Amino acid sequence: MSRATIIEHVHGRRVFDSRGRPTVEAEVRLQGGAIGRAIAPAGASKGSAEAVDRRDGGSAMGGHDVRGAVASVAEQIAPALRGLDGHDQIAVDEALIALDGTANRSGLGANAMIAVSMATAWAAAEAAGQPLWRHLLGERQGPVTLPLPEIQIFGGGAHAARRVDIQDFMIVCPGAETVAEALDWTAEVYRAAGELMAESGRLAGVADEGGWWPVFASNEEALEALVQAIERAGRRPGDEVAISLDVAASEFGKDGSYQLARDERVLDRDAMIELLEGWLDRYPIVSIEDPLAEDDAEGFLRFTRKFGHRVQIIGDDFLVTDAGKVRAAAQAGIANAVLIKPNQRGTLMETLECWKAARAYGFGGVVSARSGETEDVTICHLAVGWQVPQLKVGSFSRSERMAKWNELLRLEEALGDRARFAGGTPYAASPPSPSASSSSA
Repeated sequence: MSRATIIEHVHGRRVFDSRGRPTVEAEVRLQGGAIGRAIAPAGASKGSAEAVDRRDGGSAMGGHDVRGAVASVAEQIAPALRGLDGHDQIAVDEALIALDGTANRSGLGANAMIAVSMATAWAAAEAAGQPLWRHLLGERQGPVTLPLPEIQIFGGGAHAARRVDIQDFMIVCPGAETVAEALDWTAEVYRAAGELMAESGRLAGVADEGGWWPVFASNEEALEALVQAIERAGRRPGDEVAISLDVAASEFGKDGSYQLARDERVLDRDAMIELLEGWLDRYPIVSIEDPLAEDDAEGFLRFTRKFGHRVQIIGDDFLVTDAGKVRAAAQAGIANAVLIKPNQRGTLMETLECWKAARAYGFGGVVSARSGETEDVTICHLAVGWQVPQLKVGSFSRSERMAKWNELLRLEEALGDRARFAGGTPYAASPPSPSASSSSA
């Protein structure tokens, strides 16, 4: 252990996220002078089994204040971590888990824990004179894969007052050859979608994650508008620009019954699968997240058996970045990819364990932001350092989103010819599983 990497001080700070709600920023200082900072995001659409934020309740800030979580950083976390090696992420995260002492991270709060965990990684990278992605990559040499962006064009569900039921209407650019090109194409599609909505009198602002507010008469109308926007942008739907959906079915489905308020329909499990099958047949959809509710394992299984050979099927609420759930799902033949959200678990170590489990079973992966975000760019470095082939941060507007896309552009530029773009469809070949080094999470 080098004295330069010993944790000297941990500080919690109350800052604000993209909804104007308080959240936790952590600052970790090492004895050598290196400092790392990170901010916890917050979700609106949440899986029931994900780690929970610590919120104050009451009337202040609508019950969303985090003064208690910030206090836990000063009063509990800081004394426990002082003197530990900041370069040993596993030891730091194990100390946080032991100190919290709960299964759902409600003791300290997942918001306090993940902010400290990520800040520690930034401090260790700074002490080593490395960018965070390089610190996380460890000793691995050779080309570094940059993730395929997955970007919202229309928001819905919990991100847009449930104006439509489907939560995210997104695009990916399998025909692009670089991150920069993928973002250029996305910018044109986003602009074209706004023009189409304005021309038809349906332009009503943006949703939580920056996508256009969904003024549509039905869920399928949004798909039709998205194809039109791709074509107006001068791109070929399917091979150049394709569609990715986050159905977020747990938001409107329970006990095998699905209530589509926008379509004024209540569907059983089979009818919900049939609806999605029709969309797969009619539109260039290459990825679907949470097509069935988190309590509908049978529906998820049927959907995977029927469509797993032709589309990426991502578990979010169903898997909640949990390594054990990923293993169980893979063994049962449910889903073929996992959404990776660090605050769903509370530490980087547990988040990486989930990705390792996914890779061991041949699952794809998408590092994801949350709907309540900040200028923090940690997830960009996680995607590159852990070699996760896809990145989802929301739309192509609002600075808490663009901060991350711009960071990805910087990383592509800095890596130069050492970088390769994941590109292709979401089934693009993934690099080898990340190492189990104790020096990085």
